[in-house]
Amino acid sequence: MTDNIPFQDSDLLIKAKVPRSDIQLLAKYVEGLGHLGVVTTTDRMNGEVVFQTTKYCWPDLQILLTKIPLEITFLDN
Repeated sequence: MTDNIPFQDSDLLIKAKVPRSDIQLLAKYVEGLGHLGVVTTTDRMNGEVVFQTTKYCWPDLQILLTKIPLEITFLDN
């Protein structure tokens, strides 16, 4: 018997890098977007973060991230 849990394969982690001084501001921006994702810092000294989102929310979050006044470099996953 296989469990067929809806959305069980929808989680998505996107690695990125921002200036260290902008990590907190980035987290506040994404937090303000509510349901689209969460920012987790993975390496504070190097400005590395991970966006925790879903494959369904990522397209909208990605568009909004290009519109905020922060320099975000997406890393290879």
